Amino acid sequence: MKNFCVQKFELGPISTNAFLIWEEGGNEAVLIDAPPLCESEITTFLQEHDLILKEIWLTHGHWDHIAGVSELSDADAKVIGHRADKHLFENPQLMSGFSLPGVSLLPVEINQWVEDGEHFDLWGRDVEVLHCPGHCPGNVAFYFSQEKICFVGDVIFSGSVGRTDLPGGSFEELERSIQEKIYTLEQDTELAVGHGPNTSVGKEKISNPYVPG
Repeated sequence: MKNFCVQKFELGPISTNAFLIWEEGGNEAVLIDAPPLCESEITTFLQEHDLILKEIWLTHGHWDHIAGVSELSDADAKVIGHRADKHLFENPQLMSGFSLPGVSLLPVEINQWVEDGEHFDLWGRDVEVLHCPGHCPGNVAFYFSQEKICFVGDVIFSGSVGRTDLPGGSFEELERSIQEKIYTLEQDTELAVGHGPNTSVGKEKISNPYVPG
């Protein structure tokens, strides 16, 4: 099996992480989350590496993770997300409490809804969808068991967790999601988070002050 490649980008006005994944030697790429003002950096990287953007996977419907989808519309990529955030995908301005110069908050059309526990194949690799509500109703994580990496959105961060004071948020749900969906993964699983540095399951179980393992 060819090497699995991940490129992390920190983009947009509140430094949201996006991850471009592809297989070494292949020409297809998947973008996990699309922050605002991402078009230039993402497109340049794709061109420099002879990659075609085939799919955009959205971990949840908050504006800072989805506003870049409209910028990448020329790529004609399939967009996937969880139905519980349908209202946020259709109305991204609901979760933006301030004006954003140069940022267009346009509705996002989801081409494929994913569900908790769903498995699908990407370049011969198994991907499991983990529904992790709490930060918002439709937050999902994408778990690659063979690569021991999980793209978690804003469920958990290095030494912190996603905020739950926004509409649709619930700390009880978030805590349950982390305990039942994230902390049950292998200890050395890398957590590719929505903001800040990546972390690991083992590290957060030991040191996370909000949800200890």
